[in-house]
Amino acid sequence: MTTLTRRGAMGLMGGAATLPLLGSPALANTKMTVGALRFTSHAASFVAYERGYFKEAGLDVEFKFFQAAQPMAVAIASRDADYAVTAISGGLISLAEKGAAKVIGGALSEEPGIDGQKILASNAAFEAGLTSPEMLDGKRFAMTQAGSSFHYMGSKIAAAEDAEMQFVPLQKVGAIIGAMKSGQVDAWSIVPHIAKALAGGGAVQIIGNVADYLPDYQVTTVFTSAENAANERAKTDAFLSAFARGADDFNAALVDMTAGEDAAEDMVRLIHKYVYTDRPFEKAAPSIRNGAMRINAGAALNTTSVRDQLDWFKSENLVKPSITMDTLVDASYVETM
Repeated sequence: MTTLTRRGAMGLMGGAATLPLLGSPALANTKMTVGALRFTSHAASFVAYERGYFKEAGLDVEFKFFQAAQPMAVAIASRDADYAVTAISGGLISLAEKGAAKVIGGALSEEPGIDGQKILASNAAFEAGLTSPEMLDGKRFAMTQAGSSFHYMGSKIAAAEDAEMQFVPLQKVGAIIGAMKSGQVDAWSIVPHIAKALAGGGAVQIIGNVADYLPDYQVTTVFTSAENAANERAKTDAFLSAFARGADDFNAALVDMTAGEDAAEDMVRLIHKYVYTDRPFEKAAPSIRNGAMRINAGAALNTTSVRDQLDWFKSENLVKPSITMDTLVDASYVETM
């Protein structure tokens, strides 16, 4: 697989330069709804909104928040959301096969040297011996739905460890957290701002890193309706441009930490408007900082990882075997690797 390193990602900025940096008169105040999760990993959209990048691109954005990836894909297909950022799911791929959705860029990525998604054990399972991924055989692994990114990650980890696991669908991240705390499920994998917060509070135990099994994983992608991808070029370019600017600010402040401590503090305060809003800033800030994984420069897309995901969905009979990369991805918008 190709690794999107910081140097490589910066090199891809040439692709972002082809996107318009300012909105055209034709896009003035174009209304759009952007789907998101209340995760640090969705920060590029939040930054683009809060710092006026969407507005400068001629876009009047409002957010629609979800609790899982598959409902977001359905919202794109039904036009309840115009653009969204989340993991590839079986639902998204099936909607692409029906001509309703397209992946147009990349967002969150696992990258060597940057602390990424964690593999967790419930306290009960940990006390019973689940102290490393090597011990996952026979365990219950949580996921939102069959065909979710959690299903993909868990299956890849299980295959590497030659483990047979029971996958338990719990629909929402909140329900999974409750099941982990109560010991109804044994294991899970999740982004670091959630994983570290749960482990730090004594609710679960961290037993491994997803990057050890999927080192170049394109965790989330940017996607839209097939109609937007095919016929709304200016609007789609404008969205990706603003999103890429937000990603640049986020990476500089919290991933590469090249913007200085004041910029990092400002970034955490900005993200706190959307993530861990039920906590005081002082308690939310460490978890937000812990969740800082790379968001690809220029919304570059790691198609090697996307292809691996598509192949897995096919191998599990979760999507039709006839679906191709061209069915799922419109590669004309951003740099691909």
